[in-house]
Amino acid sequence: MDAAGILEVMGMTAAYVAGDAGCKAGNVRIEAMDKNKPVNPDKYRVPLLVSIKFRGSVEDVKAAMAAAEEAANKVSEVYQKHIIARPDEQTEAMLDISCLGKYKPMEV
Repeated sequence: MDAAGILEVMGMTAAYVAGDAGCKAGNVRIEAMDKNKPVNPDKYRVPLLVSIKFRGSVEDVKAAMAAAEEAANKVSEVYQKHIIARPDEQTEAMLDISCLGKYKPMEV
């Protein structure tokens, strides 16, 4: 079972930059990306929260999360972050949820 790293950042651009940096830093995959509006959107410079869900070994997820956080902070900001070493079966089902849709690799 893979560890899960969840990094919530402000804005889609920060999410793409963070996801790219995370995947380059550790042997991880992006399981899903999800979006949400913050409670007080007018309070933020970028009124959109995006969660990037990394999956891989605990060490790879830690490396990915550190690189992703650093990259996101250069674009906007990190709202919150968390690593789950061994997600429970019920948590696994929720980690797969994404309102942005699932990434499907292209056939070459």
